[in-house]
This record gives sequence, structure tokens and C-alpha cells, in this order.
Amino acid sequence: MNTWFFEDQTKNLKIGVKINNILYSEKTKYQKLAVVDTLEFGRMLVLDDIIQTTVADEFVYHEMITHVPIFTHSSPEKVLVVGGGDGGAIREILKHPSISKAVLVEIDEGVVKASQKYLPEISEGLNDPRAQVVIEDGIRYIKEHKNEFDIIIIDSTDPIGPAVGLFALEFYKNVFNCLKDDGLFVAQTESPFFNKDLIKKVFTDINSLFSITRLYLANVPTYPGGLWTFTMGSKKYDPLNKDIKDIDKVTGLNTKYFNADIFKTCFVLPEFVRELIR
Repeated sequence: MNTWFFEDQTKNLKIGVKINNILYSEKTKYQKLAVVDTLEFGRMLVLDDIIQTTVADEFVYHEMITHVPIFTHSSPEKVLVVGGGDGGAIREILKHPSISKAVLVEIDEGVVKASQKYLPEISEGLNDPRAQVVIEDGIRYIKEHKNEFDIIIIDSTDPIGPAVGLFALEFYKNVFNCLKDDGLFVAQTESPFFNKDLIKKVFTDINSLFSITRLYLANVPTYPGGLWTFTMGSKKYDPLNKDIKDIDKVTGLNTKYFNADIFKTCFVLPEFVRELIR
């Protein structure tokens, strides 16, 4: 086939990826869904013509959105993931033996099914008996569950379409209520180059609710600008106070990006990012 897929990353920026084949394509109830085989990044999940994940670089995003909050918390047992129908976050969460239950709430069942068929190395955690998949609107699910989870991870798509409500203050209020008294949550919060206003707003909203708010970074090549932000709201635990010796003691995580040093350094922000949340 040898054609090109282009994503409009901003109004003024495109990324082009050469593809071998379109493995799957459908119009679900919520969005256009496709899985394509690329020359550079292997199989790639695309929603509404926006790159969601690839088998080549998914480990960065999934490891950083999960292991950072898990190690920040003292002893999490029950974790909720909103979005993330590819299952990558669930896979990483369940590497921790302390986790007794990981709930994935995904609004679009098509994403889960396509990922299980075409991205098995990412979605494999969904087969774990500790994993529960709920096909439902995550906003409604969180609103209906109180004081239930140790950690909540908002693994959302970009703030358009069905994901818009996942970046609202009212949603963060419900997240706060859904967490236990010592709970914390992390949301992916887009690019510090191209989403400055969003990052400022989200950080301010979360900071108005949680006693501890931290922003941290990772590098994901297929996301706009490469540099990506995550924002944490915590009721009790501050990642900056974590003794990384405790992380070094943990074995069997088999990570490719995350380690104890990365945990510490990911909270060290470039000056232009500090300015966004100052």
C-alpha cells in the first residue's frame, strides 16, 4: 500500500506517517476508529484521525501515567482508569502486586474490542482476573461512586468530542469525591507547547480542590511536540517527598522508560513550563 496518514496536530502543524496497510476501520457510535500498520511506529490506534497510541512508543505514556501515581501513594489497592480503552494503563497497573482491582471505564466499546484484536501486547492486562471493564460514560460513573478508589487515572483523548467533560472543574470535583480520604489522581494534560491555556486552567482547577497539585513530564514521540504533561491532584501524598529507595526495591515491573530516577526528575520542570503553573 505504502501511503501516508496525516494528523493535523494543530491548525498550523501536521505529522505524516507512512503506512503499510489499514488493518481495521469503523465508525463507532462516538468516533471514527482505525488501526493502521506504519513503517516507523508499527501498529497505531487512530480516533477521529488523531493518533492515540502505537506499539513503538506506547510504553512511555502508559508507564508514566500509572507508575508515578502508584509509587506516590503508600499502598494502593483499588484503581480506576477512565478512558484508555486500549488497556495499556491497566497492563501497567496490574504489575503491582498490591493492586486487588483495576476498573477500566471506557465509553466506546469499539476501542476495547479493536485493541484486544489488533494491539494484544497493549491490551493484555484486560484478561487479568483483577481487571474489570465497564462500558459507560466515565463522567457518569465517577459521579455515581463515592469514596471508593485509592487512585484514579484519567487516560482521556484530546479535549474534543466525548472527552471535553473530562477537563472540567465539575468533573474534578466528582473525582475528588470518588477518591478515598488519602486518594490521588492523575490526568494527561496535553502539550506545554500547544496547549498552554488548557494546562493553566486544569492546574488551577485541580489546585483549588486538592491539597497537593503537581505537574510532571514525559516524552512521547507521536504526540504533538513530543513533550507531554500529566497533572496530579493528591489529598495527602506528595511525590516530591517520596524516597526513591523504595522504588528501587521493587522488582518485576519490566519497564522500558520508568525508573526511580525518572520518578524524581519528571517533576523537574523547564522554566517555560514552570511559568504556566506559577
